Amino acid sequence: MRLVILDRDGVINEDSDDYIKSADEWQPIPGSLEAIARLSHAGFHIVVATNQSGIARGLFKVDTLTRIHNRMIDQVHHKGGEIEAVFFCPHAPADHCLCRKPLPGLFHDIAARFKTSLNGTYAVGDSLRDIEAAQAAQALPVLVRTGKGTRTLAEGLVPAGVPIYDNLAAFATALLAATGKGAPGVGA
Repeated sequence: MRLVILDRDGVINEDSDDYIKSADEWQPIPGSLEAIARLSHAGFHIVVATNQSGIARGLFKVDTLTRIHNRMIDQVHHKGGEIEAVFFCPHAPADHCLCRKPLPGLFHDIAARFKTSLNGTYAVGDSLRDIEAAQAAQALPVLVRTGKGTRTLAEGLVPAGVPIYDNLAAFATALLAATGKGAPGVGA
């Protein structure tokens, strides 16, 4: 199974330090929906893994998160792509759960649901915790500069060898150019 795991905020949609609290606040990053569609058409199964502590913080409820995710899925579908599943952690950092990235719980849940190993599976994120969760689950982390990506790079903590791309569209282009089987190199 050719699987690609995507973080949501900062990778697919514009991020906000004030959280995305409604479907109206959810705005795609230019080119991200088309990138998902291109990956879908090439036979990749797209799954989202996202921390959503706004639930634990009382900023929104699960039904609101469902509306946000339905908007995302609908917009991807409108562009010809498909998101097969969305896995989310509703906990706050103080809850010390196993599903909140940088821990790999969401990734383990994805592997179990799709009955696959995550070895060779790309996991695209914009933060160090996305990279750490992917590595802990034996997936291949990729960093994009969108969202918190530029700040993550400036902190100088990105492990050597992690491919870096300007955005999800650039990652998709590189992965597809490698026929979906080769490792994309560090992007521009």
